[in-house]
Amino acid sequence: MNGHGFPVLPPRPAGALLLRDEHRALERRSRSDRAVRPDKVTRVITVVPYDPTWPDRFAGLRDEYAAAFEAARVPVIAIEHVGSTSVPGLAAKPVIDCDIVVDAAHVEAASAVLVGIGFRPLGELGIPLRWAFAEPVRLRGTNTYVVVQGSLSLRNHLAVRDILRRDAALRDEYGAVKQRVGAAAVDIEAYGRGKNAIVQKILAAAGLTDDERASIDRNQVPTRDEVPR
Repeated sequence: MNGHGFPVLPPRPAGALLLRDEHRALERRSRSDRAVRPDKVTRVITVVPYDPTWPDRFAGLRDEYAAAFEAARVPVIAIEHVGSTSVPGLAAKPVIDCDIVVDAAHVEAASAVLVGIGFRPLGELGIPLRWAFAEPVRLRGTNTYVVVQGSLSLRNHLAVRDILRRDAALRDEYGAVKQRVGAAAVDIEAYGRGKNAIVQKILAAAGLTDDERASIDRNQVPTRDEVPR
């Protein structure tokens, strides 16, 4: 991060590594609390049937972001609806995922725009060339990322979204796995592990190479959130 807390290319922001460590510590404490207080356990993962209002929710986000970037005169290549809520008919966690796609030279400026409308930068969180942000309260239930054009993270998101939109059988298979695993998972990491086999099948069907799939698998730290929810 630079002195203002925004991501810089290269090198990777050192703060991202610290946030990863803090996130792991929080996950460990959360698991410990659930272990010693089973009466307090609630459903960790909520996977719900497809909601036809999700595209409209994304459209509202896209319009707000587009207006903010236009006002700041920061060029954006695309604003993409990604993740499971972007696939009609797919069960999903009810969270709208949005990739703001920019050239590498505009990452810092794009981050500043998001900070200006209430976001807090979190760094890469283990995913190269993709920066995460904590959303303001008014946008709760959304995940927004600044992603570099041509990066593996972006190609992953778009390829998986597009194959699931085209392949109804694969979509339904993935949805069934998510519902089954989500109902039993004790934490987000268990949810990710339970989906790993089907996720790899989806990535292969989407045309990603063995090396690319291995890279995605290694980089899914700490919550495996690089694949559709």
